[in-house]
Amino acid sequence: MPAYNRRQFITGASAAAAALAFGGGRFASAATLDRALAATATRAVRTAGTTLEQVATPTGSGAYKRLQSGPGWPLVVRTDLAAAASTRDDRRTALASFVQFTDLHLVDTESPVRFEYLARYLDSAYRPHEALTVRGASSLVERVNSLPGGPFTGAPFSLVMATGDNTDNHERIELDWYLTVMSGGQITPNSGDPNRYEGVQDSGSELYWNPESSFQDTYKSHGFPQVSGFLSAAGSRFTAPGLRTPWYTTVGNHDDSIEGSLPDLGLLNSLYTGDRKLEGCDDADAAKLADALRNDPAKAVAQLARLLADGGPVREVTADPRRIPFTPKEFAQAHLNPACTGPGPVGHGFTSDAAASGKLYYAFPMSDGVLGISLDTTNRAGFADGSLGTAQLNWLEAVLRQHSDHWYDTDGNLVRGGSSNQLVVVFSHHTSGSMGNLLPDPYNPFEARHDGNALVALLQRYPNVVAWVNGHTHQNQITAHGHAVPERAFWEINTASHIDYPQHARIIEIADNGDGTLSLFTTLVESAARYDTDFGDTSNAGLAALYRELSYNDPYATPAVKLGTPADHNTELLLAKPRG
Repeated sequence: MPAYNRRQFITGASAAAAALAFGGGRFASAATLDRALAATATRAVRTAGTTLEQVATPTGSGAYKRLQSGPGWPLVVRTDLAAAASTRDDRRTALASFVQFTDLHLVDTESPVRFEYLARYLDSAYRPHEALTVRGASSLVERVNSLPGGPFTGAPFSLVMATGDNTDNHERIELDWYLTVMSGGQITPNSGDPNRYEGVQDSGSELYWNPESSFQDTYKSHGFPQVSGFLSAAGSRFTAPGLRTPWYTTVGNHDDSIEGSLPDLGLLNSLYTGDRKLEGCDDADAAKLADALRNDPAKAVAQLARLLADGGPVREVTADPRRIPFTPKEFAQAHLNPACTGPGPVGHGFTSDAAASGKLYYAFPMSDGVLGISLDTTNRAGFADGSLGTAQLNWLEAVLRQHSDHWYDTDGNLVRGGSSNQLVVVFSHHTSGSMGNLLPDPYNPFEARHDGNALVALLQRYPNVVAWVNGHTHQNQITAHGHAVPERAFWEINTASHIDYPQHARIIEIADNGDGTLSLFTTLVESAARYDTDFGDTSNAGLAALYRELSYNDPYATPAVKLGTPADHNTELLLAKPRG
């Protein structure tokens, strides 16, 4: 990547004042917000197309809120790990600029292996907007394609990384949709009968939003509209533009297991591809199954089989072999398909060795002097949370050692070595706080598993690690992992999903401030969809806008939590530059 230097006209003191005005995440007045936004705009190369410029904002007093354009979110300077020198803007050089997608959850809504009837216990079991996931993801691609580069360095993006849960139920048809959204091409986002919808949203059950019917379901009691032609439009063919930037994939638990929670031992393949779909069950059975999904995956599989036999309304659907679940080896192999290469690279991080072994972790160059490492934190024993096996942890340490000219041993002693010296960004699906699933991997039962604390401890031994970027929680959250030795600190950057509101992606820029510190700029972006919706518009643009608004109004969702705080949004994260 070429070096980018920028001269600034705002003083360091006024930038700091603007950040401090954002005390407690609230502005004292509209004037204070205006000053902070003005200071941000002056420090930026450009703000257009990002949440620095404008943000979707709810309006109205009814249960169902419409969205409109609201004021952007200003830059918040975080000095948890290093001080901010007043001259850093004048000396800054860009080192890397890239985009993170996460938790796209492209959903085959007509699949027989779904648990929509558990939505009142598990908000991820059913979403009223889920028939639009493919169009929503394509609109996010459109947004990234429209941006010339990072807002604070101006550097063009070298890559987009999707940090897992790219599919919802690890079905081959969902994977095909994901690969096409990222690389471009025609997509028909439905399964089964190509001429009719066969999911729960025309069931006539009050449990679900029935968009094309006047039937007063639970969602319409919350103000959800009737939208004529919604289901046929949602499942119709369209052309996805595909990214213009090279892209990579990290695997998530929904890419690996049944509904992201149950171990896939191949026992339900005939159900996936079969012609029976359970559309409901009584409250007692639903509560038991939801509890088992959280606490006992094996029991959940048995309970599901019983419910299908005699537990509730079973709908006959069109069997579809494309719903077959994929294995880790098949996941890697699908990325190697030349038809899905798009802007590159071939395999999008996965190699023929990965396709042969099923090992879905790898290292790759992000830019000159910056290395990316993509981990597989899924646990095939089940449960949503993750961990790392010993073999992968040892591989990670070997890669870090190879690309570091110094590090610290487990006793804190300085060690010198390494054949190269590069800054490192680690990618994974799970966060440090969601890696407590230490159940033995059924495919490697004698291998020990390691939690998030073990991974943090390892990363802090290698000063070249500057960031750990992840998803999974569907929440914006940025965590400072400090250390008594400043160069051993790093930032953990967790971004909200693109299925649940606020449907964000994140631009991350790494810059050398020329004063012994680095800055990591994190800027959230929304899809290219307009904010206003028209319930009579079922065009691609209309559906993409509706996707965002419906997600905000999902009665089982918690948008206020998933948004995060201002310190988790558009930030400058200061960090001590590694010595040497």
